[in-house]
Parts: sequence; structure tokens; C-alpha cells
Amino acid sequence: MCMILLLPAFTLVQNDRLYEISKNIEIFVTVYKELNANYVDDIDPGKLMHIGITAMVGSLDPYTNYFSEAQVESYRISTDGKYEGIGAIVKEIDNYVTILEPYQGSAVLESGLQAGDQIIAIEGMSTEGKSREEVTQMFRGVPGTSVQLGIKRPVENRTFEVNLTRAEVNIPNVPYSGFVDPDVAYISLSTFTVNAGKNIREAFRDLKGENENLKGVILDLRNNGGGLLNEAINVSNIFIDKDKEIVSVKSKVRERDISYRTRMLPTDTEIPLVVLINKSSASASEIVSGVIQDFDRGVLMGQRSYGKGLVQNTKDVGYNSQVKLTTSKYYIPSGRCIQSVEYENGEPVDIQDDKRAKFKTKGGRIVLDGGGVTPDVLLPAPEQALFVDELIKQDVIFKYVNTYVTQLDSSQTILENIEFTEYDKFKEFVQESGFQYESENEILLNKIRDNASKNDAEGILKEVDHLNEQIAEEKANALDKYKEKITDKIELQIATRLHLQKGKAFQRLKNDNEITKAVELLKSPEAYKEYLSL
Repeated sequence: MCMILLLPAFTLVQNDRLYEISKNIEIFVTVYKELNANYVDDIDPGKLMHIGITAMVGSLDPYTNYFSEAQVESYRISTDGKYEGIGAIVKEIDNYVTILEPYQGSAVLESGLQAGDQIIAIEGMSTEGKSREEVTQMFRGVPGTSVQLGIKRPVENRTFEVNLTRAEVNIPNVPYSGFVDPDVAYISLSTFTVNAGKNIREAFRDLKGENENLKGVILDLRNNGGGLLNEAINVSNIFIDKDKEIVSVKSKVRERDISYRTRMLPTDTEIPLVVLINKSSASASEIVSGVIQDFDRGVLMGQRSYGKGLVQNTKDVGYNSQVKLTTSKYYIPSGRCIQSVEYENGEPVDIQDDKRAKFKTKGGRIVLDGGGVTPDVLLPAPEQALFVDELIKQDVIFKYVNTYVTQLDSSQTILENIEFTEYDKFKEFVQESGFQYESENEILLNKIRDNASKNDAEGILKEVDHLNEQIAEEKANALDKYKEKITDKIELQIATRLHLQKGKAFQRLKNDNEITKAVELLKSPEAYKEYLSL
């Protein structure tokens, strides 16, 4: 008698998957070995494998990434808000890694270093031409030990050496809090790193202590790319009652699904609240802003957020490398997921409202899922100017301010007194710097010229030449056209240079149309309530 063993369908599928995994790993390893052994030119094995792994994870979603040993440190900074280093934002300028912005209390400041200083050597080894990642690797070591840096200070045309002690650097996540109106408090949160909730709570309590009759508070989450999920819960808990569901996490393994609730008594559930967001507000920022909206606890203002509703976890994969992979999606109290589902060049694409599912807030207001959080008060995004962006990108403003701040007297360095009035001198500096850029119209016309040349279209070429003359005239007048915007950027650099992160946050509040709109709303109770009603 013949017996037939019937295996469950799930077991058969699993066996097929295991076979496919095993087969393709073997193929991958064989190809890798063949390339390393027989390719006509020498191959860097580590670089080749890095390319392969990066391409593999890059085919999934923009947030699943591989981090080599050199990149792990940068990723830890973005999540923990602390790291062992010199304590400054740096950038490659003129072939050397250059200090852009030191952090308060950092080893850089204690050693007398400043923005504009170039790191030209570490322990006697030249850093010329090395990337930021390579210089970071050279610097790393045991906290408490010292490292010798060779420094060039261009504004003084001198070089010198300093012994800098390696230490853990804490990056402030609440760079500024204060009053933007006698009765309106303002708190800026730059990232959801460790203690973000605690720091926001303390800042809010301090501001309420200074003015018990506050008419409202502004929580600024613009350009906040997110961070730790538990800190998003802690920040929400400041304004939302205890034991309320803030976010639920769902994955393909249902046993891993989990719901997160507020655990503490709130600081204030009544004070009018405006949360500012923009297209660069992502992840944890979208959880907080979405929660505030879903509970009708405050009014969102600004532009639609980024649209990152995915949760990532990191796994060690050997040799101090890690893979950060998407494991689940998160859903906010109304039941909506804010994850964008359409991407172009790794960036989310706006999804039309009629293609987004409808949900309801606690009070019954209609809100939409997918493609980020839409503010209750939509404001136009600040106008971008390519000319100004290029001045920043090419470090023209940065280099000018390096010299400018050395000439200020003590009264001009007071944060509230910062005002730039020497614009003609800046124009001269730009001319002497050899600054060049290609405008958007030039880029378009050059494409037309190339196409016309290929087709012998003489008439079109003459028109292009005429238009290029007009563009050249516009470029010559660009410094005058964008004087106000450029002056704002110069004053921002000056404030950052003199007062670090606090100065940067304070200066950004000046001439901030969105802050003005938020204050107006908070001082108009009826208009505020209308946004939160059906």
C-alpha cells in the first residue's frame, strides 16, 4: 500500500523561498569571486561589495540602507544626538575639511578653534583632499585621549597646532525657546534625539513660569527630520492626556504589532497650540503633528510634511557594519498612515487629495492619509532663489562672514543687535571671489542651443543668443535683486558664528512670515477655534 504524504502549502512555500535564497546567495558569491579573480583591472573588494549591497537595499525603499563601519558613526549621531568627536559641523572646502559650526561646550571651542578653521593634519598626517568621512575616521579614538590637529586659519593667514581631547559631544535638540510676542511662547525642536520630550517639557514650564497668562505656544517642527519614536510619544504627551494611544506599529509579522500610549500626566491640555511643519518635517515630526491634529489639540500650519510613515530597525551585519531596514508602518490615532507611496529619485511625490483615503479626527474633522500630514492652515513655501542658494553652496557668504566678524565691536555682537549694513563691501567680495553660477534659464537655453545646433536651426540660435544677453544682464543685477534675502543669510551666519545654535534659531525668527501668522492666529481665539471645528 502506497502512502502519500501531503505537506501543508505554507511549508512548501517556505521551502521554495529557502531554496531561492540559498541558490541566489551562491550565485552572488560566485560572481563576486570571479570578478575579483579575473577582471582585467584591479578591484577594491570592499568597494565592490559596498556597491552591490547598496544597490540591493536601494531597490526597496529610500529608508532601507547599508552603513559601512565609517558611516555607522554618522548614523548614530542622527539618532542619539551624541557622538565621540570634535563637536562641530564640518564640510570640505578648498580641499580641506573645514569647521562650519562648533557645538556649545565642545572640545573645538575649548581648544580655541572657530568656524572657518581648516583641519590640515591629524597626528602629523596630511588631510589634504580627504573626505569628511575619512577625516572622521582619522580622528576617532578612546574618549578622554588627546589628538593633535594641524589647523590653518585663512582669515589670519597662519597655521598652528592644537591638542584636542576626544569627548562625547551632545547636540542640543532644543536650540531655542523664548517669546515671539509678550503673550506667545515659542519652542524649536531640531531633532527627536534622547531627552527631546524632557527638554521640550522643561522649556514649556519655564516659559509658563515667566508668564502665567500665555495666550498660546508655537512648537516649531520645520526641517525636523525625525528621530526616536519614544521621544515622539514623550513630546505628544506634553499636550495629550495620559493613557491615550499615540501610534500603532504594524508589520507583516502580526506578533510584532504594538500600540504605544502616553504614560505621563500632560503638562497642559488647554493652552492654544500651533505646530509649524514643512516639507522637510518627517517621521517623528509627522507623528507629533498628526497626533495633535487627530486629537484636535492644536492647529497645524505650514506646508504638507514629507510623508515618512515607515519604521526602521538596525541590525549588526559584522565588522562594525549595519543594515537599517524597514520593518513596519506606523499609524496615528485616526487610523491613517502618513507614508508616501510614490517616489521619484528617492524623494516622495505629492499625491492628489482625491487619491488619499479619508479619516476623521476625534472631533469629526476630515483628514487624509498617505503623502504626509496636510496642515490646517496651508501657507505658501518660502520662495527659493537659485542665485542665493549658489552663494551658500559655494561658501561665498561663509567666507565673507569669516572675516567680517573679526571687525565687529562688542556692541555689534549682541544677539538682539545683529544688523548687516555693509552690503556694498559684500558685493565687492563676490566680484573678487570669482563666483560663477548657471541660472535655470541658462540651463534650459543651453539645451535648446545644443538641439538647434544639431539641426542647423540658425534662426533659433540667434534667438537663443539674444535671450542669453538678457540673462547675462539679469545675472549682473542679481546681487541687487536679492539684496534682502542675501542680507538675511549673512545675518544668520553672523548670529550662528557669534552665538552658535541659539543664535541661529533666534535669528531665523526675524522676518519669519510663518511665525507672524502663527502669532496672529493664537491672538485671535475665534479664528483659532474655527479651524478646530467641523
